[in-house]
Amino acid sequence: MESWFADIQASTPAPVRTATLWAALATGLLSMLLLGEGLALNLLLVAIPITLGVYFAAGRAGRRPRPWTLVWGGGGLALLIVPALRDAGWPSFLAIVSALAVGSLALHGGRTWTGMLFGPIGVCTSLVTGPGWGWRGLRERTGGARGNVGPMLRAIVVAAVLLVVFGALFAGADAAFADLLADLVPDASVSGGPWHAVLFVIGLVGALAAAYTAAAPVQWDRVAVPPGRARGRVEWALPLVVLVALFAVFNAVQLVVLLGGYDAVLEKTGQTYSAYARQGFWQLLLVTLLTLLVIVLALRWAPRDDSRDRTLVRAVLGTLCALALVVVASAVRRMDMYVEAYGLTRLRISVVTVELWLGLVIVLIMAAGVLGARWLPRVVVASAAATVLVFGIVSPDGLIAERNVQRYERMGTFDLDYARGLSADAVPALDKLDEPLRSCALKTIDEDLGDAGPWYATSWGESRARNILDERKPSAEADWRVCSRLGQDLAYR
Repeated sequence: MESWFADIQASTPAPVRTATLWAALATGLLSMLLLGEGLALNLLLVAIPITLGVYFAAGRAGRRPRPWTLVWGGGGLALLIVPALRDAGWPSFLAIVSALAVGSLALHGGRTWTGMLFGPIGVCTSLVTGPGWGWRGLRERTGGARGNVGPMLRAIVVAAVLLVVFGALFAGADAAFADLLADLVPDASVSGGPWHAVLFVIGLVGALAAAYTAAAPVQWDRVAVPPGRARGRVEWALPLVVLVALFAVFNAVQLVVLLGGYDAVLEKTGQTYSAYARQGFWQLLLVTLLTLLVIVLALRWAPRDDSRDRTLVRAVLGTLCALALVVVASAVRRMDMYVEAYGLTRLRISVVTVELWLGLVIVLIMAAGVLGARWLPRVVVASAAATVLVFGIVSPDGLIAERNVQRYERMGTFDLDYARGLSADAVPALDKLDEPLRSCALKTIDEDLGDAGPWYATSWGESRARNILDERKPSAEADWRVCSRLGQDLAYR
């Protein structure tokens, strides 16, 4: 294992630029002022000076933006749009984590699977080395003497005092300017002083770590993973041929069921419609995951001595991939059947999204077998980030509410308790319900919204929900007795 990581040492970073230090300071200040009230547009605002600091540091080190660097950087910023649009925390969390992951790839510029996997680790180590690098650059600019820091601090203090004094005078002179100032200026109350200080340090250290990584990236692509020992044709191909035959039989049965209808299958097995759909989906999802694992292991030990071996590998694995796509389609159909019977939930929409992405990965593997696999690691990771971005932008909570409202209009059943637990993104769809069901579904969401926060910490989904609820508040007549009885009636209808 030690030999794998023998050549990954990072180069010595170039001295930090003054522009990088200013960008790190701006990141710390914006983090202190904007991130204390929640996460929305403020994340994107904080990411802007971080991006500038990274650009300055990489330029000083002689690194120029490459196409994939722009893809990773632009993708990371695009993912931060999700918290600005959606009130739901779970797609926003996925988007933020994905933004950090693809951002680390922009800093390192990985091309291989090891570069994709280990890239974020380099940013973590820079959390220790980055601040020291920035401090050395600051001391160089002040001549290494503490007394030279004084003029800079005094200039900052004087500028802050002037802004506060004249800003207060202008606010007192004009009410419109006062309202504008109240909307634009973040809260910096003394009571939140320790928390603001923590946010400042987090922003400053994070910006310096990102810049340091861009100036001296760890070469994770140089991790030398030895290839597996090639197996003989029979030893390698026989198990896969048997597996392909099993896939073919299963897919043939699925085709017969599709043509003959599900009623005959349910009558023969004694299962209900929903049990057949639910049971089948989870097994087929596991089959898809295991198929990808089998493909990875098979490629590691595949025979590769001559052209006939390579043709055999393409034929067997290509057939397995094609049959696996049919399994993916069958799994998605099973979940669609279950949703028709019991409605859409966060878990169901999430696992269907994962299944569809796994199907896309299988398609990419098939394309790599024809075009070559050099591009495969980056495209697979990019497809995962794009899936998270689309998943957040389309508003999963909104889709869940809309699908369940349509199901209620068609079948007359509705899971009221589940609808109450959705985020403000579901308000536009739930607003279409008739009273008193509408008020019962929206009352909890209305209470959870509470008072409006500052503009930079309020998502578009929350703002839209407030506008709807301000125009038509939930009815006071929809108390807990009415809603409880209504929920039970609709659940068992």
